[in-house]
Parts: sequence; structure tokens; C-alpha cells
Amino acid sequence: MTRTMSNIPHKLIADTGLSVSMLGLGTVKFGRNEEVKYPEQFEIPNDQHVMTLLSQAQDAGINLLDTAPAYGTAQQRLGKLVGNSKDWLICSKVGERFVGGVSEYVYTEAETRQTVENSLRELNREALDIVLIHSNGDDMHVLQETDVMETLLRLKEEGKLRATGISSKTVEGGLLALQHLDVVMCMYNLLETGELPVIEAAAEQNKGIFIKKGLMSGHLNKATQDNPLLASYQHIFAHPGITSMIVGTINPEHLQQNIDTLNQVLLD
Repeated sequence: MTRTMSNIPHKLIADTGLSVSMLGLGTVKFGRNEEVKYPEQFEIPNDQHVMTLLSQAQDAGINLLDTAPAYGTAQQRLGKLVGNSKDWLICSKVGERFVGGVSEYVYTEAETRQTVENSLRELNREALDIVLIHSNGDDMHVLQETDVMETLLRLKEEGKLRATGISSKTVEGGLLALQHLDVVMCMYNLLETGELPVIEAAAEQNKGIFIKKGLMSGHLNKATQDNPLLASYQHIFAHPGITSMIVGTINPEHLQQNIDTLNQVLLD
């Protein structure tokens, strides 16, 4: 682990050469407010607001942005606002489309290749940093019976992307993915701990783990701890196998609370 000149430490992902901040910024709220599972409705922020948030994150040492074609206009906006800046590592996805308020999942070779080409264009990049398979929940079928994993591996060999992974839904899928891919994004929080075996296996295999829904998608009021935000960070980062936690917010105060809480936990 190395510290940047800012305060959020960075960790290497396996043998990819990519060093990501232990806190990543999720961008779904930059481009989509339909069919999302947050406790309150929100307006999609304007470019100035997004740039202010990105500057705040960057000043704290955050260099990881998580996005996806299924996040409405988020990916196109990042391409316009961040472009090909080497200051940011962008994690995108394949497999899910969000059209007319409904998610569709397609895992063919043609769809995977087209999605990667679209993301290269939208993000204004010559190569994508990290690309995850957006699982529909049936991880084993997606990984074993469709073309998406092999296609991603070939695209990596072709230089179109630098690291591969899956945003998984099951322990079995996460463990299988660790055998072939660089990163697994899994859910782990105060109330949902079922995917802990994936986190432990990743630590043993020196693979990357990104945590999604670590703060229960804004439903921390369901936790019983006096300080559920602090308890969440203590719970998650007690595991050395965790590379980064993705937090999706468009509220500068919430972002700062997350930055400060992570630093507090790491210093304790």
C-alpha cells in the first residue's frame, strides 16, 4: 500500500499495474435517477456540480471512478468532463443495458465488443482501465455458459482494457471469477456478510475486491450501531483483502464524511 500526497491510500490490483484509491466514487447519480434503490429521489446534477465533486474527490486522493453504460448519461458525461486524463482510473461494465426504464442483460461476444468500443468512444480513451461484467444474478451461467468472460479476456490481450472483473451476486460466481479475472465487485456491509468467502479468497490469491453497497445504498438507518457510518468502515476495512469501497454520492458533505471516516479508521 502506498500513500499519495493526499490522504486516501492507494492499493495495487493484482498484477495489472493499476493502483486505485481505497475509496472510489460511484457515478450512477451523475446520469440516472430512474429505478434506483436510494431512499430519496434526487435531481441529476449539472456539469459544474459534478466538476466540483470530482475536484473534491481528487484533492482527497480519490482516483477511482465507477460507471457503466447502464448508468444513463453518466459515462458520456465523464468522457466530456474528465476525458483522457491520466489522473483518473475508470471502471466501466458490460452486459447490462438500461433502456426505457428497464434493464436488459446481453452477454454475447458481439454485444461485449460493441459495448467496449462504445465505452472507449464515450469516455474518450484509447484503452479502458477496468471493465466488469454486470451480472444479472445468475453468475455461474454468465461465466460458464456465455461468451462474455472469454471475450473480455481477449479484449485485454488486444490492449482494449487493462483489468477484467465481475460485479457479482453470488459466492460461487465470485470465487469462480477470481480464478480467471482481476477484480470482483461484491456486496458487503453491516447487514449483508454472505460474500465474505470471496473477500477472503481474493486476499489469498492477490486479486482485487471492490465493495458495492457498503453503506446499504443510503439505508444506514437500518443498522443498530450508534454511529453506523463509522461502524460500516470499521467492519469493511477490517479485511485486508478489500481494495476499494465504491460510494455513490452527489452530496459534497456526504463525500467529505466518507473521506474523513475512512481516514479515521485507517489511522486507528
